[in-house]
Amino acid sequence: MENKDNSGALFKNDRRETEKQPYYTGDIRVAGTDYRISAWLNESQKGVKYMGLKVTPKDELPSKGQQSQSAPPDDFDDDLPF
Repeated sequence: MENKDNSGALFKNDRRETEKQPYYTGDIRVAGTDYRISAWLNESQKGVKYMGLKVTPKDELPSKGQQSQSAPPDDFDDDLPF
């Protein structure tokens, strides 16, 4: 699906296994930049239901098969003398 500027779509996450995973995910384009959007179903302390959102620029997402930027590779040697 090709997003028009300032629009996007959310789809139900059928592979959700833990509470940390979003209920809905999708893509959105804002001002010509593509983002990944995730949504969780929440309830406030007063009992009001709402969706919590997280938006991540697509260029910051790790590619499939690529390690996360925050985790060092498995062969990382921290004992280098320099």
